[in-house]
Amino acid sequence: MLLAGAFAALVPAPAIAAGAEPGHADVARVDRARIDTVLGGLVDSGALVGASALVWQDGQEAYFGAFGLADREAGRPMARDTLVQIFSMTKPVTGVALMQLYEQGKFQLDDPVAKYLPEFDGVRVYAGADVKGRPILAAPPRPITVRDLMRHTAGFAGGGSEPGQFGDLYRKADLERIDITLAEASRRLASVPLLYPPGTRWLYSSAVDVQARLVEVLSGQPFDRYLQEHVFDPLRMGDTGYVLHDGDRGRIAALYTRSDDGVMTRVPDAKAFEFNRRDWPMKPGGWGLVSTLDDYMRFARMLVDGGELDGVRVLRPETVRLMASDALPAAATDRSWLPGKGQVGFGIDFAVRTAPPANAEEASGEVGEFFWDGMANTLFWVDPLNRIAAVLFTQYVPFGKVPLHKAFRDAVYADDSSAAAPRE
Repeated sequence: MLLAGAFAALVPAPAIAAGAEPGHADVARVDRARIDTVLGGLVDSGALVGASALVWQDGQEAYFGAFGLADREAGRPMARDTLVQIFSMTKPVTGVALMQLYEQGKFQLDDPVAKYLPEFDGVRVYAGADVKGRPILAAPPRPITVRDLMRHTAGFAGGGSEPGQFGDLYRKADLERIDITLAEASRRLASVPLLYPPGTRWLYSSAVDVQARLVEVLSGQPFDRYLQEHVFDPLRMGDTGYVLHDGDRGRIAALYTRSDDGVMTRVPDAKAFEFNRRDWPMKPGGWGLVSTLDDYMRFARMLVDGGELDGVRVLRPETVRLMASDALPAAATDRSWLPGKGQVGFGIDFAVRTAPPANAEEASGEVGEFFWDGMANTLFWVDPLNRIAAVLFTQYVPFGKVPLHKAFRDAVYADDSSAAAPRE
């Protein structure tokens, strides 16, 4: 079994360490053989069932590689056109959709959400329980704004794991259902008190689903139709969507669960792809899309090119810069697990790198890059300084377990063309 500590042997030391000069020429050089060694080594070691990656730089393909199996039980290899569930990499797509409407003057970032979604008018903050065990609810110092939704500072809980009475209130609203509409999901979320006053914490939540509902209200279109007409069709992302069709079954990657001792167990297809049926009304903004490497790379290339791809403009350059700028208020010192992503802040549905990696234990990256990942360990980032866009696919849960993202990032940015082979 490949141990976490052995991953240091996969690549040389990161090119970007504390105090390194951003944009150094060596940083920008993408070496195909080095990335092959890293990703191939992870698969050969048994750490992964399959993996694939695509890197573009300066407007041309700098790397493609596919290793191992998309479907171990069927013996089907990972391929360039393999479809994967991207989970939370859906969120940046939603952010782009909503910011298109921002450009049209449909809303302002500091508008109260209740201006467009009245169910959030009068929302209260949970402040504990009184002596009789009844919840104490207080008015927040200010309303939830659209900006709060887009930077995860809205006050929403991070899920149903909160203990005590608040967790009970959250679970009673049954917010995890997929057989309801975005409108109903928004109403249910608004019925639950906020966990904290808006703007005072960063906490990952279902706020992006509320963004999707805003897209519906502001555009007058169902969210999935809006994405199709205004994002996927213009970018020629023909393999990206919420629904798996009969013809897709031969290309979809199986989903696996990785145990603590490295055993990969297939998630039954009926469960893994339960959501991706045509008849589910829920088309969330926070997860649910399936895509291919080339499709998602078209999305990433649009961003690295300032909102335009192949002559089609999706966003203005200044809007992309706004999305890729750290927007977290100084008062939000509690940032949950976000610091685990490195020296980052958060913009509009992206993490934003604000400083070089503090040490060699952190994954390589460039100041000014913006990125996000998905529950099944997919990853993408956009590096405007070096004009790099990178997409990494694999399909296993839970998140982490294998330091794949660090190994891949270090391989892309390493300044040495040699890479050590993986060891057990």
